[in-house]
Amino acid sequence: MLRVMAAEPRIGIFLNVQQPDSVAPQEIVQHAVAQTALVRELGFDLVSAGQHFLTGVFQMLQTMPLLGRIAAESGDMRVATNIALLTLLNPVELAENAATLDAITGGRLVLGVGLGYRQEEFDAFGVPDKKLRVFLDKLDVVKRLLEGEAVTAEGLGYRLHEQRLAVLPVQRPRPPIWLAANADQAVRRAARMCDTWTVNPHASLAELKRQVAMFHEARAEAGNPPVTELPVMKEIYVGEDNESADREARPYLQAKYKAYVSWGQDDVMSDQDSLDQDWESLKSGGRFVLGDPDTCVAAIQEHLDELRCDTLIFRFGWSGMPDELVQANIRRFAETVKPRLRIAAGAPTPL
Repeated sequence: MLRVMAAEPRIGIFLNVQQPDSVAPQEIVQHAVAQTALVRELGFDLVSAGQHFLTGVFQMLQTMPLLGRIAAESGDMRVATNIALLTLLNPVELAENAATLDAITGGRLVLGVGLGYRQEEFDAFGVPDKKLRVFLDKLDVVKRLLEGEAVTAEGLGYRLHEQRLAVLPVQRPRPPIWLAANADQAVRRAARMCDTWTVNPHASLAELKRQVAMFHEARAEAGNPPVTELPVMKEIYVGEDNESADREARPYLQAKYKAYVSWGQDDVMSDQDSLDQDWESLKSGGRFVLGDPDTCVAAIQEHLDELRCDTLIFRFGWSGMPDELVQANIRRFAETVKPRLRIAAGAPTPL
């Protein structure tokens, strides 16, 4: 059921914990903690972090221990794995960790999961060619364990016979499970199998609009109720003016997307889109939100209106960007952009 209302969207941060070797790991933690405290003070709704292994050119902190630390600074914000690479993980361990983190946060965990796409990670964890089957089997186990079932199942790296979690999550029947997806078939999978789809930050607005319509259609075809939340991730840099925003963000954001291409992210995008483009082409079409406050408000509001979404999760900085630039970006967003945003009529909102 949808409620029509004019309200501010929920705002979340995606913590950038990928940094070059020149940044000490403890400094990455310190920046993540400081940014969490800042967005809590600025009235954000959610804090999240992602997961990769063997990241090569970047250091990257691991999600669950990091979020355990972040939870201490999160206040009333929700805390999200965004995403946990379930294909690579033991489903029993992930379910136990999720239940524990839900207890730590007092029932504020969002469990975001994804299939993954980097062959180096699949190889490191011994995942066979049938990656999708491995992922789907593990997703089923995680759901059932978190819901308190006695589970009998066997798959890659696990064997269960009538086993239950000893520690159940605070949220019942379980924390919400969000599925990240890029390609069309993955978006349809999110519609069928999870509570909502985490809309990827890589695609143009036109491509996202097509996929969001497809997502809602697939959800209805599967007999699932309308979602109560549609989270959209975006890259954002709010500058004093358009020129300074481009100048300050470009070195870090462009390097991140070159890394995505080298990792194979482009291969799992929709056939209608590509990340392997020059800078001017890459930032066109609403893929990134870059500019002065007025430019950013217009771009974000267009997403809210066109996608009928209600939750926006922003990455405010990228590998190598000085923390003072990241925090200045967050503050400018909170002071000059956030108060001017409104959910479009017809967007999903919880009852």
